[in-house]
Amino acid sequence: MNIQKYMKPVFGSLFVLVGLVSCTNLEIEETDSIISTAVDGGFTPVANPASSLSDLYNKVGGDFATQETMYAMSEVTTDELLIPTRGTDWGDNGIWRQLHTHTWTPAHLFIKNAWNNLNQNVFRASEIIESNPAASVLAEAKFLRAFNMFFLMDFFGSVPFREVDEGPEVNPRVLTRSEAFNFVESDLLDALSGLSDGSPGTANTGTATKAAANFLLAKIYLNSHIYNGGAVDNANMQKVIDAVDDIADLGFGIEEGYFQIFESSDDNETIFYLNSDIGARIWNSMHYNMNSPDNTGGGWNGFSTLAEFYDSFEGDPNTNYVGDGQEERRGWVPDASNANNINLGLGYGFLIGQQYNEDGTKLKNRQGGDLILKKELTSLVGNGEADGIRILKYHPNDGGEINSFRKHQIMFRYSDAHLMKAEAMMRMGGDPTEMVNELRRSRENTPELASVSEDELLAERGRELYIEFWRRNDMVRFDKFTEPWNLKEISGDPNLNLFPIPETALLSNPNLVQNPGY
Repeated sequence: MNIQKYMKPVFGSLFVLVGLVSCTNLEIEETDSIISTAVDGGFTPVANPASSLSDLYNKVGGDFATQETMYAMSEVTTDELLIPTRGTDWGDNGIWRQLHTHTWTPAHLFIKNAWNNLNQNVFRASEIIESNPAASVLAEAKFLRAFNMFFLMDFFGSVPFREVDEGPEVNPRVLTRSEAFNFVESDLLDALSGLSDGSPGTANTGTATKAAANFLLAKIYLNSHIYNGGAVDNANMQKVIDAVDDIADLGFGIEEGYFQIFESSDDNETIFYLNSDIGARIWNSMHYNMNSPDNTGGGWNGFSTLAEFYDSFEGDPNTNYVGDGQEERRGWVPDASNANNINLGLGYGFLIGQQYNEDGTKLKNRQGGDLILKKELTSLVGNGEADGIRILKYHPNDGGEINSFRKHQIMFRYSDAHLMKAEAMMRMGGDPTEMVNELRRSRENTPELASVSEDELLAERGRELYIEFWRRNDMVRFDKFTEPWNLKEISGDPNLNLFPIPETALLSNPNLVQNPGY
């Protein structure tokens, strides 16, 4: 049984409250990834590198499955998501609101746990790499080390690194952001020769491939001026284009049928997915009474989008039923007037207005009135239980199969790569309009754009890639992350483009220096 499926916000609150007590405990923890199992400074290779690699894949998948840590830091800190307090639900001593309002501190529990998880994964990958594994295992371990170090570099800037043969008496050296960039790049380039090609619609999209490595290379080159400082380097932008072209040469491309991409069936879009339970992607946003054929317990009534983000899509701004003129990516709400939509219960995309049961009857709120999800959130606290538009990409009815918690969370997909190439062209002085319109032509009821500015390209990335871990990364690169948006007033502090180094990490490793502003 998956307990997340039946979890209500009160349980989530209790969990976080317990965590909040622990986040002020400044004892050195092994999960800070600075303590080696070797007490004498030596290194004992892992007994079975292939098995350890499999364990690491599962560990990374679990780390990225949660609604906290990397997901919250990537999405809840942006204009895409807000976890409003409704009554006392999701209050959690303000830990969610701090992310939205950019008022986090070095003691924030999710930031601390993300730091620990990512550093631990880097070290575990290093142990596999230094255990003389087979060439394919070595290449995949280098990819996973690069993947986790990428997020450390992106979130925190500097990155501690411990060699596997260093004992606990050695303080890990600290890579600057530029050094971490070079480390990630080197691991990915080294990995390429040992990785399988990767091709769409095959089982290996759940493991590291040349396609996945090229995607991550494109991502670091596109952000290289953020990580290394200075102006955009045309040579790095060309590397983005070359990496995306290499992915396309393997057969990947834009897939029609937007929400079918997020089913576990084969498609041409998915480049790399994690073995992640996606229950949190489904139920954390749904109202308590929203259900599907395999889940009558309802949702957790937390995550919502902001009205201004919803308004960035084509369609009637106040309704999202079938036939309302909305673009495909905004989804739809099923109702009794559309016979083919019955039996789903939940809709797709952005859920607003009256919600319905799988039999087409109106859903009710907990007081017995009609469950009508409201567009506006007027405050961070004191909201009604139906306030806020909800978002759903991973539908529990997976292509007609009831499979709510399938292990298939997409991290890299081709439309992202396609838009990265368009952006690289733009940053080199080219016009990205045709490439953006190529994508939009593949999304039903999505008209072409006359022109594409930087702001429009950022908006298009939001419309295509919402709740897929990339919004913060994009907003930082477009210099929009510190601007104000609805229910977030703090603006203009560039220090907030990086998260603080957790207090426990600073205490346990004197080589670390806190990021400016904290």
